[in-house]
Amino acid sequence: MFFDELERFGNKTALVEGGRIKTYEDLQKSIDTIKNLYEGRNLAFLVCSNTMESVQIYLSLLQSRIPVALINGHLDQEHFQALVDTYRPYYVWEPESFNDYPQEETFGRYKLTRLAQNKDAGELHEELCVLLTTSGSTGSPKLVRQSYKNIQANTKSIVTYLSITSEDVAITTLPMHYTYGLSVLQTHIASGAAIVLTEDNIIQPAFWKQLSEYHVTTFAGVPYTYEMLKKLRFLRKDIGSLRYLTQAGGKLGKDLHYEMATSCKEKGIDFIVMYGQTEATARMSYVPSEHAVDKAGSIGIAIPDGKLWVVDVEGNKIETPNTPGELLYQGENVTMGYGTCREDLAKGYEQGDILHTGDVAQFDEDGYFYVVGRLKRFLKLYGNRVNLDEVEGILKACDIECVITGIDDNMKICLLNSDDQEKVPGILAEKTTIPKFAYKMYVIDEIPRNESGKIQYNVLNDMIESK
Repeated sequence: MFFDELERFGNKTALVEGGRIKTYEDLQKSIDTIKNLYEGRNLAFLVCSNTMESVQIYLSLLQSRIPVALINGHLDQEHFQALVDTYRPYYVWEPESFNDYPQEETFGRYKLTRLAQNKDAGELHEELCVLLTTSGSTGSPKLVRQSYKNIQANTKSIVTYLSITSEDVAITTLPMHYTYGLSVLQTHIASGAAIVLTEDNIIQPAFWKQLSEYHVTTFAGVPYTYEMLKKLRFLRKDIGSLRYLTQAGGKLGKDLHYEMATSCKEKGIDFIVMYGQTEATARMSYVPSEHAVDKAGSIGIAIPDGKLWVVDVEGNKIETPNTPGELLYQGENVTMGYGTCREDLAKGYEQGDILHTGDVAQFDEDGYFYVVGRLKRFLKLYGNRVNLDEVEGILKACDIECVITGIDDNMKICLLNSDDQEKVPGILAEKTTIPKFAYKMYVIDEIPRNESGKIQYNVLNDMIESK
């Protein structure tokens, strides 16, 4: 496994945080110290942060073959305790100030508690490795079960198509408990590269200071990250150390994709758009950097050792380009399934190696795939099937900032600018067949997003219900 015997990378820098530097040899020594605290294979919870302690504890659990649930460090105590009650972990690693659990052992700024009542809580499948929340469900008891095979296969694939080497230096822009942020960590550890750990974000000067000081070669971003980078006039900055940038965690608008790709090409930086889901460990597709401009808006082609295709409503494979259908993926990174309780952690692979993504996509004549909507992002409006993503795209093309939700026969258009209420009816009348009585407009102060930048539709619906 990529995470075993890290001392093979010798005195190469592994982790950097706040001026502290740890080599791979030192990293393995610290991990060995932590491993002495474990009594056997049982479920662990790790409350995550982008810190040396969090990363080293995670790696110690991997090397010890102890399955671990990665918990959002900003989760409130009520939701955290609900997860503990549901999954009954034996080992709980957390920052010292996170919870009032008794402190049995310490490692730096983290403490370990063993919950004796959970020592014999139930069987764990031998392949179970990591438990992650699905996107946007930070307090949900529904977790994705990832195996050792899953993370090994996906890490190997990503390292291959990104050409990550031991000379690369990544900086954290995403939380460790999020599948995309975790994959950045794992792929660089697997390559003997360096990782600058920070909880500063891209709008803080401290982030850019570290990026320059440590000669960072790459960072990752979700669509919201690149929207912010554009506002920060990132495209005008000259950062000579950057080798490549990656994007995943949601669909990047075609115009911004093109703008970022064009600017990066001019600066000699590879811009690589990717597509993935927690249910596929991390990544399923990517757009090779040489096609970043001419395939703007695409999610690209399948990752090495993976396969993508689309099917019609009857499950038949679509062979004709530019014909929408549900996107399916096949590969060793397709996870074991979901867990909603401790008993589920004994289950094996429930869906084989094929994932129904829930996304509607089509491919062009060159075999490049484009996501055009979500199966659940369709409404029936008085007999007509309407793609909410398509309607959003029409309005956004007219410079209207919005997000659309709703139920059948009741589409809800949420606007950030009250003046746009006068424009929307005319645009929809001109460009669609949606009748005015089929939708209602709301003005909101901001679009609710989780920390990975994805829209929280449950929060949005609560906001507009109160209006």
